[in-house]
Amino acid sequence: MNYVTDNLKGNGMSANINRKNENLAHQKCGQNTIAARYGINSDTSYGAVIPPLYLSSNFAFTGLGKKGKYDYTRTGNPTRDQLAGALSALEGGTGAVITSSGMSAAHLVTQLLNPGDVLIAPHDCYGGCHRLLSAASAKNQFELKWVPLWETGNAIKAIQRHVPAMLWIETPSNPLLRITDIKALASAAHAVGAIVVVDNTFLSPAGQQPIGLGADIVLHSTTKYINGHSDVVGGAVVAANPDLLEQLSWWANCLGLTGAPFDAYQALRGLRTLGVRYEQHQSSAGQIARYLDQKDGVSRVYYPGLTNHQGHHLARRQQKGYGAMISFELDVPLEGVQVFLHTLELFTLAESLGGVESLVAHPASMTHAAMSEADQQKAGISSKLLRLSVGIEETQDLLADLEAGFTSLEEWQRDSNSKDDDGSPISSKSAVG
Repeated sequence: MNYVTDNLKGNGMSANINRKNENLAHQKCGQNTIAARYGINSDTSYGAVIPPLYLSSNFAFTGLGKKGKYDYTRTGNPTRDQLAGALSALEGGTGAVITSSGMSAAHLVTQLLNPGDVLIAPHDCYGGCHRLLSAASAKNQFELKWVPLWETGNAIKAIQRHVPAMLWIETPSNPLLRITDIKALASAAHAVGAIVVVDNTFLSPAGQQPIGLGADIVLHSTTKYINGHSDVVGGAVVAANPDLLEQLSWWANCLGLTGAPFDAYQALRGLRTLGVRYEQHQSSAGQIARYLDQKDGVSRVYYPGLTNHQGHHLARRQQKGYGAMISFELDVPLEGVQVFLHTLELFTLAESLGGVESLVAHPASMTHAAMSEADQQKAGISSKLLRLSVGIEETQDLLADLEAGFTSLEEWQRDSNSKDDDGSPISSKSAVG
């Protein structure tokens, strides 16, 4: 006899526990409560407060032809479903599919398209998505149209002209933080029968809920803010309606795109602290953006929280704050960029974003290296552009680290000018990192 299980079943507590967790999103609970409580106290075997990790690749049948809820982990897994349920609740969706990476999540979404269908996407999207969509289009899986979606009026005209089957939105965009009007473009897209996909990786549900603005599908790289600790690679696709969820689930199982249970367990643990982490991320980012905006040697800062940003007012309307990603251009040649990066100690030169640690990336040679030089120029990505993912370190420490970088840059400029005055040659390098 299993005392905990039998007693819970006997007095109806098992059903009540599950019902509590399933109804969290429908109660008047805040985002932090949903993230912290989803799946808590739902174990009916031993009464574990934290839901257990199910690593099993397969599950027993109760008899011939009698399959339970789960049979094979590629198709379904209890731990993965916990993460899917939590993300769906936070995004306001009907359900979610957890994938092995952000790119497998993006690949999964494209399976909803047929040859001849038109996909409209922003030409300044994440480099990995640019590569995926370009390659799939080249194989005639769909017809691809690159459109600057932040130009709302022109984007609506493009939607009406091309009549897409799918509209792919990334807002804020990576790496230039351009803001796209989700509500306006979703309305135009739905008018021509298109599915609206929004990549919400840069903000997470703590900063933006696209389904409430008209999105049909929300895409995540859970590697980033969802997990938040840079120790898991994963993705998620949240669907606004059951029909889309069924199609996405079928393709994820068919292609083997679903994520590993352990990764889902780790990501759910990270998700529980998303709200409090995000507040610190965002608070520091705002201060750093204002610092950079006033700094000599910085030619331009891309951050929606600055009033001079082209999407500032739209970001205020559709986001909860302005996020923790900042891009800026240094007013120096490429060698100067390298000097600045070499000096930094608290901003690690690395790809990815959204972790507790602060990172700096050089998009042209790192995150968007897959794009041709012509495509980079068209998207506005220069060799002088740097992207910051602001972590949860003390704000003053991060500001001091950046100041040290600028001090080294000033010393390098003085030394370069002195050599130039003497007629000595100035060396240069062709790449960073």
